[in-house]
Amino acid sequence: MEKHRTSDTTDGQRQRSYRLHNTSVPARPLDVALYLVATPIGNLGDITLRALETLAGADVLACEDTRVTRVLLDRYGIVNRPYAYHEHNADEVGPRLLAALAEGRSVALVSDAGTPLVSDPGYRLGQLAIEAGYRVVPIPGASAPLAALVGSGLPNDAFLFAGFLPTKDKAKRDRLEELARVPATLMFFESPHRIAATVAAAAAVLGEDRRATVCRELTKTFEEFRRGTLGELKAFYDDAGAVKGEIVFVIGPPDAPPEPEAADVDALLVRLIADMSTGKAATEAAKQTGLPRKELYDRLLELKDRDGD
Repeated sequence: MEKHRTSDTTDGQRQRSYRLHNTSVPARPLDVALYLVATPIGNLGDITLRALETLAGADVLACEDTRVTRVLLDRYGIVNRPYAYHEHNADEVGPRLLAALAEGRSVALVSDAGTPLVSDPGYRLGQLAIEAGYRVVPIPGASAPLAALVGSGLPNDAFLFAGFLPTKDKAKRDRLEELARVPATLMFFESPHRIAATVAAAAAVLGEDRRATVCRELTKTFEEFRRGTLGELKAFYDDAGAVKGEIVFVIGPPDAPPEPEAADVDALLVRLIADMSTGKAATEAAKQTGLPRKELYDRLLELKDRDGD
């Protein structure tokens, strides 16, 4: 059962408020919960009002790097002391944050940029809080993968965020092979000094004609979307020299395989029905051709009736 005790927000030591255009806005009390707060990925103006109120009102504020979070807090006049929680101290600090929840205090968690739990150790804390019965409340906002997807110009009806690719070339190519036929746009985080090698690996594994976009410095002054085929991007980065800034690498989905000829489908169905029931043959044919199972099942019945005549 989730624990819903209300946190005690009477704290004479600090003012729970945030500042908008030189106007102080009071922050309402927060229920006891772990709040996962999305923060800007570059432009500090991308913070949401709900995020500001949560950062100002939380009893405990945890973050990856206190220096980074302090810049955001100062920008909006929030007086709250951030505590470091990152991959190197998660085993030590995580239990302290859970203890704060047990004491009836609200806890907010932010990453350096974007949404917590996306490629950071916040996942472990969220999992532990859920297991202990506490509410975990997402405060949505900026997200680098979604910003990259929207600006990439690539299909967005289905997409897969796959985090960071392996750094070693063989492992990177093996991972790209695993994802090659996924019928969705692929998104990866990548470092600037590895982007040329990653684009080259993608071109070799996925084909130079597949479309992609390198999204760099999203929401920042030098934001850039470099679009083209993997072959065109490889040629550019082969000669680009040093690349700077944070990167999301977006690769469009593979082309749909050509629809098989009707005669080939009939031949496949005849072979399958010789050893399988009608239903199993239709299922197997759907796997091999990508055609709808019902359509194949109906065609099998037609073939059986024809052969029976």
